[in-house]
Amino acid sequence: MGQQPSAPMDVVFLCLGNICRSPMAERVARAHAEAAGLAGLVQVSSAGVSSEEEGNPMDHRARAVLARHGYDAATPHVAHRITDAEAAGASLIVAAERRHLDALARRGIDVSPQRAVLLTSYVPGAVPGSPLPDPWYGTASGFDDTLQVVEAAMPGFLDRVRRQAGGAGTA
Repeated sequence: MGQQPSAPMDVVFLCLGNICRSPMAERVARAHAEAAGLAGLVQVSSAGVSSEEEGNPMDHRARAVLARHGYDAATPHVAHRITDAEAAGASLIVAAERRHLDALARRGIDVSPQRAVLLTSYVPGAVPGSPLPDPWYGTASGFDDTLQVVEAAMPGFLDRVRRQAGGAGTA
């Protein structure tokens, strides 16, 4: 039987601009962790590797798809570029694409498999290394497709939280 950690596992969901994929994953992960009784074991946040969207709210299409599916779309979100301290202090970084982890590695951040993974690595049957679909340039339906992939990753993600945070909690 594992012991409860003194502090929750700190997970950062990462994408390019922090206006659609990573905040969607953050909100979905938070809801799934709460539903699984794991909210006390994990603290989730999101960030981008680029500063181009810094200060902007979540994309309105991302908010809309979250709201339609019962996730928190009302809490304000402010996009930001991940800081070196934030990345170094995270227990786990869950990226939308390999290039996001590569950007951190160029900054000297440890992106070893123990600390950094692609979100799709938790999706059963996903092609290894495949990116989380980027809906930003497409239509609103692309946000539904992205949400489906994020939701498909949640059982595997929560299994990782259970293992890494000491095995407490049940689904």
